[in-house]
Amino acid sequence: MERNLRVLFLAAEAEPFVKIGGLGDVAGALPPALLSLPDHPDVRLVIPLHKQINQKTYKLKPVAAFEVEHAGGPIQAEVFKTNLNNLTVYLINGAPFEEAEFVYTSDTLADGYKYTFFSLAALELCRTIDWQPDIVHAHDWHTAASVYALKTNYRKDPFYQATSTLLTIHNLPYLGNGAGPALKNFGIPKASKSALPWWAQDMPLPLGLLTADKINTVSKGYAQEMLTPDFGSGLEEFLQTRRSDLIGILNGLDLDNWNPETDPNLAENFNTESLGRRAKNKTTLQNELGLSTNRDLPLLAFIGRMDHQKGVDIALEALRNIADLEWQAVILGTGDPNIEISANQLADEMPDRVRALIRFDSTLARKIYAGADIMMIPSRYEPCGLIQMISMRYGCVPVARSTGGLKDTILDYGSHRAGTGFLFPQANPDSMANALRRACTTYSDKRRWPYLQKRGMQKNFSWKKSALQYQNLYQMLINHKHSNININH
Repeated sequence: MERNLRVLFLAAEAEPFVKIGGLGDVAGALPPALLSLPDHPDVRLVIPLHKQINQKTYKLKPVAAFEVEHAGGPIQAEVFKTNLNNLTVYLINGAPFEEAEFVYTSDTLADGYKYTFFSLAALELCRTIDWQPDIVHAHDWHTAASVYALKTNYRKDPFYQATSTLLTIHNLPYLGNGAGPALKNFGIPKASKSALPWWAQDMPLPLGLLTADKINTVSKGYAQEMLTPDFGSGLEEFLQTRRSDLIGILNGLDLDNWNPETDPNLAENFNTESLGRRAKNKTTLQNELGLSTNRDLPLLAFIGRMDHQKGVDIALEALRNIADLEWQAVILGTGDPNIEISANQLADEMPDRVRALIRFDSTLARKIYAGADIMMIPSRYEPCGLIQMISMRYGCVPVARSTGGLKDTILDYGSHRAGTGFLFPQANPDSMANALRRACTTYSDKRRWPYLQKRGMQKNFSWKKSALQYQNLYQMLINHKHSNININH
């Protein structure tokens, strides 16, 4: 009898255990989506036991203990297990995580130490519990060492002879720069005579990209952009050599979590059939922000990290460029202190129509999705992005930079009759201001605007679609591995 496909799913973070960024959303949502497919693959999620995880909440049971070899002496690893809606989750603990205060730091050597330990411990775990994975699916630089180790340290290990590897890139510029000495101390050799640039021979992500059987990223657009000097982080020429193994699969959205019909945080729930009810969310939000409750003024919003990638500085200047139009704006997020100051300065300049809220506030974010008219997404690059998917689902029309996952998910109104938002080509204030002008003009057309909202709300961004694509990719890897094994025998 054929057993179900076994997938070892490795990530540094996963909802609901611990979430810092978009990776946490994906690692929390994709494994359950894979489990619910008709073929029922046996997917097991492995994450570190970070201090931020409340052990009592998840009823963790110890399942394994073993040592991971290290130049300074072996390091004890302890593994705990829990089940979350039929998903088996393993959490790995050991000195590297007991000593760490944060999930990520700016000290890549320290992070390299704990995540190399984690990557190797995850492979040892499978052997300890005698569970042979068909696929090791690693995410970003933190778990890329597992992929590289399978092709170097574990190359002749009979336990892993039939295992294929997939490495998913969520954010290419984070290569694990500086983690080389950590790899060395765990006995992982640097690459030699490889196609990688000389400076990348001991960085976790490049090493994973060098040896993974397949590579994927989180949108077709970003998969293409990574092959260019503007987005390739210095690896574009190397990535060209792996072009045939590079695939783009769009992230999905948890449609139960993000649902304007049932979201308890909203003043009024609504759907495409009852779009008129959405207006109450706008006036409630305007009141909460101390803005005039004028329905005719478009309410513009920005939600997200205040950093260079997200292009908040572009949005702030673009708003100054359209000061001759009538609008209101709310900016919610934290990050780079200089960008936070700039956002506050704009709010001081325009006290009657701009609010800058320098904080993380998930409840207010939901109210903004449901109450604002236009979502500003000026990212300089965006591997996938969830903001635009959530915005459209809540009837908030995106104005976004035409890059990566943004251009894959938003149809420009003007270029397409079935448009769902407004795209602008250049990452600069003038380009964005032109798109905002188009959006504000369209907003004043009370006949057209609701159709634009409804088209966005009707888009299907479910994880089921993405999960099927991942399952097909897993199957492709298995077939390829089996044909290779047969040839070699």
